[in-house]
Amino acid sequence: MASAPDQRSVELSRRRMRVAIPAIVALLGVAAIVVGATSGGGAGAETAGPEASDDVNAPEAASPRPAPAEAPPPASVATFDRAAHSIDDPASIWVVVNKLRPLNPTDYVPADLVDVPVPHTWDPLLRQEASDAIVAMFDAAANEAGLSLASNSAYRSYSAQQSIYSGDDLSTARPGFSEHQTGLTMDIGAESGECSLNACFGETAEGIWLRDNAYRFGFILRYPADKTPVTGYEYEPWHFRYVGVDLATEMRETGFTTLEEFFQLPAAPEYE
Repeated sequence: MASAPDQRSVELSRRRMRVAIPAIVALLGVAAIVVGATSGGGAGAETAGPEASDDVNAPEAASPRPAPAEAPPPASVATFDRAAHSIDDPASIWVVVNKLRPLNPTDYVPADLVDVPVPHTWDPLLRQEASDAIVAMFDAAANEAGLSLASNSAYRSYSAQQSIYSGDDLSTARPGFSEHQTGLTMDIGAESGECSLNACFGETAEGIWLRDNAYRFGFILRYPADKTPVTGYEYEPWHFRYVGVDLATEMRETGFTTLEEFFQLPAAPEYE
């Protein structure tokens, strides 16, 4: 049995608890009210938009920046100078000779003709620049493809053209109208003589190699198969004209196959 002092202590503790519990409950209630009020004010602040603001000095919402317009592609600029050489001067490597454009003078003789040191049917002469290019091209054909090329005809004078002209204007030029007289042209064949000066040369290994590689050395196939109405001559896969690497490359890259079309000259199917 508990003693009298112990009973009084227990009773005192119970009285204190009865007083403390309501006070704690009251304090918790006050804290809940404060927290709720604080939370409510924050939510209201978050949801209120610019329209709800009473501040007349509040900045307006920034409008979206427009997307930049797509830049147009740069305009292509023609860089090839078509006036770099004359197409009228017989001494120019770009001279255009056809049935409407005779040499001037008609008995023109190049001043720098040299012997061309390549296999040949008749001793070939060309202007020095064209001769150097032919030698380089023949060497490349041998070294790159194992092909042996030969000259069938090169420079021909006015008088030589007189003796060659057959009266067939599709196959031979009249004196004074022949590219051979410029000293810039060579009729090229296989050293074996296969298809020499015949259309079938274009299907030989030598003819195909020349068609695909002559531009590298400054030559163009002057009379293509589909351009007789422009050039006035039948297909001659053996007839290569020196115009220089720059022009030969430009014609290849731009798809032009005749000098007439490249320089925007009239077609020359017939003599005037």
